[in-house]
Amino acid sequence: MGRRNLGDGPSLASLDQKLALAKRCSQEGAMAGAKAAVVATIATAIPTVASARMLPWAKAHLNPTAQALIVSTVAGMAYFIVADKTVLATARRNSFNQSHKF
Repeated sequence: MGRRNLGDGPSLASLDQKLALAKRCSQEGAMAGAKAAVVATIATAIPTVASARMLPWAKAHLNPTAQALIVSTVAGMAYFIVADKTVLATARRNSFNQSHKF
């Protein structure tokens, strides 16, 4: 087995560039996830609160804690699903862009 020289590994500039791309991917994912969570919260809260006030079964079984749990669960799921898809799509786009450079 041969020795590795310091010049054999990736350069510091290359690592900084990859770190910056990863940071941008995660920031884009967080912003897209937050936007999706806001939309999901509004889209879930309105029918949940309305049904808890109008429908007899929901009025009897959905107290304010249950309503908040329904809304927050949907918002959390929307955030993580959209953030994950956005990060993966951005990473895929960046990997294709880097493969075309070589």
